[in-house]
Parts: sequence; structure tokens; C-alpha cells
Amino acid sequence: MEAKKVPQVDFAVIGGSSTFSINFPEDLQRGDTRIIADALTFETPYGVSPPLKLFMLDKKKIITVKMHGWRGGIARADASRQVFWVFREAGVKKIVSEGGVGSINRLLRPRDLIVPTDYLDFSMRKDVSLGGAFLLTMRKSVCPGIRRELVRSAEAEAVGRVFDRGVYAVTDGRHFESPAEVEMLYRLGADIVGQSMCPEVYLAREIGACYGRMDMVVNYAEGVIKEWDYEEMAGIFYGEPGKIGSIILNTLARIEPEQSCGCTQYRKPSLLKEKT
Repeated sequence: MEAKKVPQVDFAVIGGSSTFSINFPEDLQRGDTRIIADALTFETPYGVSPPLKLFMLDKKKIITVKMHGWRGGIARADASRQVFWVFREAGVKKIVSEGGVGSINRLLRPRDLIVPTDYLDFSMRKDVSLGGAFLLTMRKSVCPGIRRELVRSAEAEAVGRVFDRGVYAVTDGRHFESPAEVEMLYRLGADIVGQSMCPEVYLAREIGACYGRMDMVVNYAEGVIKEWDYEEMAGIFYGEPGKIGSIILNTLARIEPEQSCGCTQYRKPSLLKEKT
């Protein structure tokens, strides 16, 4: 179904590979969730948006999209612009994202959960914006309030090891990195590697929204510990989404739309203006 007007919501979820194999949130079969509308698409300046879903979590209205909005035939930069244009028009204030990552830090192992606190951007998608005239300070790229509640919800879920900080290295993929690339990222201080934290973190700051994410380690990065196991990855892909989905919903249940965390102070008006 094609929607003409973007609904107004305070919260958004960007789905990744950790919940891709389920219908989120329906498959969690929680009594506090209710689907309002599904397969919502919107005309954006960057093309038609991916299908989004609108649902209620108790009294909170939330919009969600699968797999970061990526689709075949659509450049990832445009997919991100489409999703965040919708979020901006919706007035979204808090964004929770999730995904699957490879472990670079030798202490991490498959099924560990990590809530990243910083990033290294090695993607080619550097200049991805919605055209806003802002100076974006990336000093604290992850919202401390969302991060705190993600960690709290994960620990309460008793899912295993939870790490409350770490550096996410962003690459383009879709291939995995080479052992030499992984070694380089390790020497630069990365703990995990994936493909989605950037440009999401930039676009969230541009639209004035708080951003936080949780990632599950699904494999060892190339050259780390041992060769990654396809069957183990498939088991994580199909066996763990319910836990991740539950953590996300529990986190959203605890956070409020008020932005008292200080995230909005890192978006400043651009100084690149012509003198009048």
C-alpha cells in the first residue's frame, strides 16, 4: 500500500541481519505490541522508500524498516537517504539499530552482544546527507541513554556475554574483508566490523535524532582465531533473532522521546554561508 502522508512518530527501529529472518515485532507474540500498518512506502527526493511498518508498543508509536532499507538495484547511499528522509518527516527523536558483525577483537566470540560506542569509517559512502546545512560534531556518536538501556535489557535477557562499549569498523562489503584488512583494522583499534553504522550515525545526527545500536557477533573476521563457520553463522541467523527483537522492544519500552541526553547539541548551524 502506498501512503501519501508520513505518520508522526517519536521512535524508529532499523532492522539488520540479526532480526531479518523473523517478522518483527509480530513473531515475538507480545501482548503489548499491535501492528497499525504494514508495507508503507513513501515518495522521497531519493526514490520510493523501502516498505516500512508502523506499530504500537503499549502507548508508543514506532516505525521500523527491514535490513537497513537495502534492496537490489538501489544504491545503499540512496537506501539510507530514503529511510532517514522518512524519519525526518516523521519527526523521529530516538533510533535503535541492530546488525550482525565479525569479531576483530580476539576476546570476542560468536553470539556475543556488543553495544558500540564509536566507529571507524572505511566505507566509500562518505558524502551521504539529506542536504541539511549543519556542522555535525561526532564527539559522542552514540546516545548514552539508548546505550544504557540496550545494555540493561540485554543483561536482563540473560543471552550470554554483553559488552557495553567498542569500536565498530565500517566497510562496504558485500564481500568479507581480507585477513590483511582485518589486521589493519585491529591495529587501528577496531573491535568489530560491519557495514551499517555509517552512514546511519551521520544521518541520525543530521535529522537531530538520538542513535544507538546493538550488534551480535556472527563470525570471526578473516584471520582471527579460526576460519568462520557457515553452519554456525546460519544457526545464529535463524536461531537468535527472537532474543535480539525482545531486547530492542524492552529498550524502547524504557526510553522516552525527551532528548535530555545532550545529543542534539552536537548539531550546529553551518558556518559556510555567503555574506549578505
